[in-house]
Amino acid sequence: MDFDLPEELADLQGIARRIAREKVLPRARAIDETGEYPEDLFDVFRQAGLLGLCIPEDYGGSGAGILGLALAIEEVAKYSNAAALMLLLTRLPTGPVMIAGSEEQKKRYLPAIASGTGRAAFGLSEPQAGSDVVAMRTRATPDPATAGGWILNGLKCWMSGVAQADWYTIFAKTGDPSSRAHDSITAFIVERAWQGVEVGRIDRKMGVHGVDTGELVLRDVHVPPENVIGEVGGFRLAMLGLNAMRPVVAARGIGLAEGALMYAVDYVKDRELFGKHLADFQGTQWKVAELATEIEAARLLTYRAAWLADQGRFTREWVPFLSMAKYYATELAVKASGMALQMLGAAGYMADHLTELWYRDARQLTIVEGTTEIQLGLIARGVMDRDLWWD
Repeated sequence: MDFDLPEELADLQGIARRIAREKVLPRARAIDETGEYPEDLFDVFRQAGLLGLCIPEDYGGSGAGILGLALAIEEVAKYSNAAALMLLLTRLPTGPVMIAGSEEQKKRYLPAIASGTGRAAFGLSEPQAGSDVVAMRTRATPDPATAGGWILNGLKCWMSGVAQADWYTIFAKTGDPSSRAHDSITAFIVERAWQGVEVGRIDRKMGVHGVDTGELVLRDVHVPPENVIGEVGGFRLAMLGLNAMRPVVAARGIGLAEGALMYAVDYVKDRELFGKHLADFQGTQWKVAELATEIEAARLLTYRAAWLADQGRFTREWVPFLSMAKYYATELAVKASGMALQMLGAAGYMADHLTELWYRDARQLTIVEGTTEIQLGLIARGVMDRDLWWD
């Protein structure tokens, strides 16, 4: 068993770490305060080849896979989870296309993502259908004017990158709107320029400012048959896509936890209290040791999950291992950011320090792409079904 990264992935990690320190860190506070999309960082990522990490080489990417993307995101998320989200969005909407898309779809939509000439977003959630995906109301009805075509009507919400995207992966009911059957949902590629596609309200978020999250309104949008992803009745595709993303979201959590702890350690080593440095107190040292251990545990869970996903092991029997990474790493981000803020005391609550930014950003991670509670349910079901068993 070799725990060392292959040379090409170690090199990738080094590149991402340098970019994070030199380009992302100096911009983190301004991105949070202005909420403006950091186009300059997108260009940096594009020039470094970080936008095509998950895209196969045949479609213009580097083929570094989920693990490669997770490594890059971990480094970037040490300083800005908004910047890390930009990298995540190269995989979330393209995942269903890579898993079940036609060769024509892959050639048409993937190279632009890898080159940075195109961007995409993922539309699954709705106001009344977040964790309860099959409650979605967005409807796809057969287009009488085009054989095999569809007409979409509905509203998607909480879509990261909605305002910047050129196309969207959208899930809609192709069966009975009231049906809870999994074969009543299908995936479509919807282009931003099409008539009836409109970006709606942009959300006012607690954190992760800089990458807009908001609504996508679909009014009588005509989708040609060649833009159906996989089979009609593709709910399973949504789950496969999200399963494979668990380690990518986990990497955002690990990076945030690392960044927060490193920042706090530098502070307590310099801060004097009662004639000693804060770092000299055993209580402080125990907090640091606890977080450091949990970060390493989260890293092992996440790297294993990324390796599994790259092997195509993101079907039901592998879900517990993938969900463990997402659950543990994102909850750790909340814990680490809170503990780091506490170590700084009143100073940590102020915008003079990044601790309050990390604290706000961390909360998003336990909600997006499957809440903590959803992950715990999936892990428990895996144990009950003996997909995860030790005998």
